[in-house]
Amino acid sequence: MSPQLQHYLQALAAPDTRQLLRQIHRGIEKESLRITPEGRLAQTPHPRALGSALTHPSITTDYSEALLEFITPVDTSVEHTLQTLEDVHRYVYSQLGDELLWSASMPCVVAGDNSIPVARYGSSNVARMKTIYRYGLGHRYGRAMQAIAGIHYNFSMPQAYWEQDWRAAGQPGALKDWITERYLGLIRNFHRYSWLLIYLYGASPAVCSSFLRDRDSHGLEAFDPEGRTLYQPYGTALRMGDLGYNSSAQRGLRVCYNSLDNYVDTLRSAIMQPHADYGRIPTGLNGDYQQLNDSLLQIENEFYSTIRPKRVAYSGETPLHALRRGGIEYIEVRCIDVSPFTPVGIDAAQVRFLDAFLLYCLLGDSPPCDDDEQSRLQANLTAVVNRGREPGLCLRTAQGERPLKELARELLAGIDQVAALLDTAHEPGEHRETVAAQRRKIDDPDLTPSARLLREMRERDLPYFRLALDYSQQWARHFRAEPLPATTAARFARETEESLAAQRDIEASDTISFEQYLEQFYAQYQAV
Repeated sequence: MSPQLQHYLQALAAPDTRQLLRQIHRGIEKESLRITPEGRLAQTPHPRALGSALTHPSITTDYSEALLEFITPVDTSVEHTLQTLEDVHRYVYSQLGDELLWSASMPCVVAGDNSIPVARYGSSNVARMKTIYRYGLGHRYGRAMQAIAGIHYNFSMPQAYWEQDWRAAGQPGALKDWITERYLGLIRNFHRYSWLLIYLYGASPAVCSSFLRDRDSHGLEAFDPEGRTLYQPYGTALRMGDLGYNSSAQRGLRVCYNSLDNYVDTLRSAIMQPHADYGRIPTGLNGDYQQLNDSLLQIENEFYSTIRPKRVAYSGETPLHALRRGGIEYIEVRCIDVSPFTPVGIDAAQVRFLDAFLLYCLLGDSPPCDDDEQSRLQANLTAVVNRGREPGLCLRTAQGERPLKELARELLAGIDQVAALLDTAHEPGEHRETVAAQRRKIDDPDLTPSARLLREMRERDLPYFRLALDYSQQWARHFRAEPLPATTAARFARETEESLAAQRDIEASDTISFEQYLEQFYAQYQAV
């Protein structure tokens, strides 16, 4: 155990600080495709009964009209967060008719880009911007990539923890700068160790062949003689590799997490500087916008990363401006696959492990990262995505290659110390139990979700599409079997109507043209 980790664990173990561990803030954003009963991507618009995708607090869309996103509010209770997510699913199912929610990250049967309808949010300037941004993504990366679903996990420590930590350190500089520096340390360590999450929880080693129609250079193998499923024999999370949220154009974008200024300046430059390849996509010709601009990034959200520093922005404020204004407020983990084996795609044990893992990243030593280390970390992530369960797989370190299993056991030993501390503030044993379960996955790769998916496909003689559809139908029955309590259903119905009214108000309040709106929006980057 490093001296810094030991120091922080001892500080948090004190009776007057231990209770702060019960105040960790978390929130979940979970994506699911709407599909027909036959397992095809739904072509219907976002159901009006689910409210406005622009303004509803819990139910929106991501890239496509068919890609729902469910959002839980910030909460300190694991159980309450997951119950909220369950409630959202039940409400949605009460309004879907015969449609289903796809139970996995890699998509259902898709019939090319034209079969993936881009999300729409109304006629307001902000709504139009959101839709045009998505058109731009489709032109740049293809719409199929945007149909991949995932789970985002938001995490932050309570303000009381930061104030105590800052005072214990001698109040160096402004409190918000201290918080930002500590979160940057967490992010650097996350990049060092996130391959472990991919190995333990990756659940996308295979994909329906329709996803790669007319694409020959995918590097996958046929799972069955008919080629209905393509896969990596030792793969874990294809969603996080070249088939998923990865961009060849962004590979030259070296984003450094050693300072917030560097992070903001690098992304700001990528938003402001034209990119030759994107200059050929129409931008605003006769009002026919196909992207927001021809820069490497249209907006910050186009930068694909396994984790993001975040701050709640004011209305109309850019994320970068919010970060520059107030520093990092929380972090968003973006590398979690939707598990087809659980009703909402994630369970309490996984949430507890994520808390222990992220707290370990926060409390441990986190030296600055350089280009050489970034290259090693990207190589490690790629190796685990494509070959994570391969016997004898080695990863790169500054001292040379080492077996994945050795590195994983060392990491889990440190995370177990954090889990033991968390158990002193929560139900005894729950955090350490989930760490022990992950240790068994290291000893036996067949226990990983990726291995289970492939095993069930073989044992049941099913292609990926059919297995995922079976789980989708199973969870549909689960949610439809137990209606929401009347008071909860009434609350969702009220939020639906309020969101529709809020969208109408936004549309009625526009007083400038879309061109002026965009000009004012991008002017913010000049001042960041």
